[in-house]
Amino acid sequence: MTTPTTLQDVFPVDQIPWDSIPSPAYVLDESRLRRNLALISGVQQASGAKIIVAFKGYSMFSTFPMIREYGIHGATASSLNEARLAREEMGGEVHVYAVAYSDAEFPAMLDLADHLTFNSFSQWERFRPQVQAARAAGKLLGVGIRVNHEYGEVETDLYNPAGPYSRLGVTRAEFREDLLDGIDGLHFHSLCENGSDVLERTLEVFEAKFGGVLERMKWVNFGGGHLMTRAGYDTAHLVRLIRTFRERWGVDVILEPGSAFGWDAGWLVSSVLDVVHNIKDSVLLDVSASAHMPDVLEMPYRPRVLGASEPDVLEYDYLLGGTTCLAGDVIGEYSFAQALSVGDRLVFDDMIHYTMVKTSFFNGVKHPDIGIWHANGQYELVKQFSYEEYRAKLS
Repeated sequence: MTTPTTLQDVFPVDQIPWDSIPSPAYVLDESRLRRNLALISGVQQASGAKIIVAFKGYSMFSTFPMIREYGIHGATASSLNEARLAREEMGGEVHVYAVAYSDAEFPAMLDLADHLTFNSFSQWERFRPQVQAARAAGKLLGVGIRVNHEYGEVETDLYNPAGPYSRLGVTRAEFREDLLDGIDGLHFHSLCENGSDVLERTLEVFEAKFGGVLERMKWVNFGGGHLMTRAGYDTAHLVRLIRTFRERWGVDVILEPGSAFGWDAGWLVSSVLDVVHNIKDSVLLDVSASAHMPDVLEMPYRPRVLGASEPDVLEYDYLLGGTTCLAGDVIGEYSFAQALSVGDRLVFDDMIHYTMVKTSFFNGVKHPDIGIWHANGQYELVKQFSYEEYRAKLS
C-alpha cells in the first residue's frame, strides 16, 4: 500500500472547491489523515511501543477503518460511552481510564475493557472485588493506577494535569505500595501537545519518583500529548526514549495520543452571514467559537484562516465572530486582501482534533456537517445534524 508521508503528498488545498461544500462543515482530508497514520505507525514499529488513539481528542469513527489499516492497536476511553464506541466501532484493544467510576457503570466498563486504570487507590479498593472476580472467570485484564509525578511543562493551567492540587493521579506521597497486589501497570499523563524533549525531562522525574515501583510492573502508559505529527517533532528522539525505557525496566510501553491523529488533517468551512460595524468591522459567520471550536476560548488560541493574515497586514481588517448570543463568541481579528461580503467562504485550518469531540448545540445554532475530502478529489458528506438531535438532548 502506498501512503503519503510528507506535506507534499497531500491533496493541494488550493484545488479544493470550497464553494461547492455546504457550509458549515468539518472537512477531514483523507490524504492528511493517512500521512499522520503512516508516521504514527512508523514510530510504533521502530520503538516497539503500543500506540492507541485517545477518543477525547479524535473519535471520528467513520475513519476507523483507515486507522486499522496502519496497525493501530485500539483506543483509550474515559467514559462508558467512549468505551462502547471503542468496542463497537474501533475494534482492537479497549483501554479505559476514568477520573472516577460509578457503581452503576463500572460493571459495563469492566466488561468492555482490556486495560483498566484507576485514578486513586480508594477506587481500586472499592472495585477490586469485581476485578478479581472477572479475572477468576478468565477475563484477561490489565489493571493500572494513574500516578502524578507533579512535573509538567504546560503553559495553560486548565490543561496541566500535574499542577498544584490536581485531582488527577496519585502523588508519590500518597502512593500505597501495600495495595499493589493485582496492579500490573502505571499510567502517567502530563504532556499537552509537547515535543520529545519534554517527554525526556518528564521521564527523568517519573523514574526518580516511581523507579522502585516500576520493577513490579508489566507496562507503563505514557499517556497522551505526544504531538509526533507536528512539523519539526523529533520522532527519532521519541523512538530512542521509548526503546531505552523499555529495555531499562523490562516493561511494555503504551502511548495514547489524540491530537497527533487529527493534527493538520482538515478544516472547518464557514460562510459570511453579515458584516456589522462598531468602531471595527465584524464579520458574522455560521460557525461559533463557543459551540464549534471551544479551545479558541479555553486555551485560548487564534486559529489559522486560509488566505488571511494578521491584522494590519492586508488591506481589510475584520473581527470574526459567531452568531450565538455570547458576547465573547469572537474568534479573533484577521486581515484579508479583498473585502468580505455575505456568502463568502472562510476556511479555518487544523480543525479536526479537539473540535468535533467538544461541540455543543448552544443556542440551538446549526451544527456543522461532517465530511471527508477523499484523496481522489471527491467530497463525501458523512453526517448532517437534525433538529431532532438538538431536541433530544434537552428533555
